[in-house]
Amino acid sequence: MKSTRANRLSVLSCIAISGALVLGACSSDSDSSDGSTATSQAPSAPSTAMASETKPTSDQTIVEVASANPDFSTLVSAVQAAGLAETLSGTGPFTVFAPTNEAFAELPPGTLDSLLMPANKQQLADILTYHVVSGKVMADDVTAGAVKTVNGDEFTVGIEGSAVLLTDGQGNKAQVVATDVPASNGVIHVIDAVLLPPSAA
Repeated sequence: MKSTRANRLSVLSCIAISGALVLGACSSDSDSSDGSTATSQAPSAPSTAMASETKPTSDQTIVEVASANPDFSTLVSAVQAAGLAETLSGTGPFTVFAPTNEAFAELPPGTLDSLLMPANKQQLADILTYHVVSGKVMADDVTAGAVKTVNGDEFTVGIEGSAVLLTDGQGNKAQVVATDVPASNGVIHVIDAVLLPPSAA
């Protein structure tokens, strides 16, 4: 299944694969560090360094970039159902850890259908904003430790061998499979699982 993901994500020719990811500091270029991000023993860049200044950028917003990629069709549908399309098309900048269609498909049967119901709009919004960090955080600016999301909760970045993993509030893990997909109002990093905030317990 992992090889299938890799094949489907190969269309993202502008992406640096996460096997080469060097963890730096996860911070926004508009927000100062609140000291909640733990550092690892791996080499890291200064927390205020923003690689976005030297990276190519797209003239499309995060929502437009995601909409143009069939691997994100479920995510785009969820963003629209949660009423977040306008927000994520705004100035930002935002860093989005974007689950693929296959990631959503791995949720328990019926979960996605339930979340897309109008009655569960707020719960869906809480889950989606748990995948968003304020500021444009490039791959070289990420470090192991706790990361505060737009949702208000934190997920944890860690390393297992060459894999970069995000651990959610439920103890589940999502692997970063591609990084630094540029957008005019931020950047997208691709992950292989849907993260669930502590409030989803």
